[in-house]
Amino acid sequence: MHDFPLRYVEPVYRPPSEAESLILPVTDGCSWNHCTFCEMYTAPQKRFRARDEAEVLEGIRRLGEGYGASIRRVFLADGDALVLPTRRLLAILTAIREHLPAMRRVSSYCLPRNLKKKSVAELTELAEAGLKLAYVGAESGDDTVLARVKKGETFASTREALEKLGEAGISRSVMILNGLGGQALSEAHAEHSAELANATQPEFLATLVVSFPLGEARFRADFPEWEPLDIPGLLAEMEHFVSRLELRHTVFRSDHASNWLSLRGNLPTDKEKLLTQLRAAIADPAHAPLRPAWARGL
Repeated sequence: MHDFPLRYVEPVYRPPSEAESLILPVTDGCSWNHCTFCEMYTAPQKRFRARDEAEVLEGIRRLGEGYGASIRRVFLADGDALVLPTRRLLAILTAIREHLPAMRRVSSYCLPRNLKKKSVAELTELAEAGLKLAYVGAESGDDTVLARVKKGETFASTREALEKLGEAGISRSVMILNGLGGQALSEAHAEHSAELANATQPEFLATLVVSFPLGEARFRADFPEWEPLDIPGLLAEMEHFVSRLELRHTVFRSDHASNWLSLRGNLPTDKEKLLTQLRAAIADPAHAPLRPAWARGL
């Protein structure tokens, strides 16, 4: 692959559902990068910068020459491609359509803060140009939790961004972090996260368990009283969260490798099935189909 036309800066991240997608870097790192629970872009080489527009467009052109007939999905990397001006994003999407004719969907991570200056009309242009899915790490719907982990967002700012995306016709995949509030804020975290989902009705909803592969020091520096939830506590928080979801048409996934109990369903159809699985695991964890510790990871 020495002649592959894209330049990657390791480590490279993408959502689990983008496993078969082309990862197209249009930025490096994350423009916010203050969230204390996130270690994805803290390495020195991942300092935020927008990729040179000419480099990105030339990479797409060269991809088309060698792989244009086989690439069906494209994920715009790194942490928040939508920080780029609408003009630049439209140029990238136009080049993708021109040089990758088999492409069916373009997706991206999205920080709510990066949509503050983008109108619904601009987002509609992006949707019409091929941007079909945005992954929004809401993390929590509770303002206290969000402040303690330096998310830089609130319930209101996340709701506004999700509503803008929905109005523009871009599907939303929302992620909540199970256990992020620790023991003290677990109930508020679950309650307000469900409230956020109910208010915005995302097409996709997922949960991960908060994890610290590089250690907890950075996180605890701003949240010293945080106490992690044990497995029963994580399951109880999930039961609280799912029981309060009132979704009309949402694909729900809690099967990421960080989760102890794998859950999958469509809401509202499978809500009672999911709650039955959670309650059974809470009542008898010794016989629950929990993922072994060695198989878990971020």
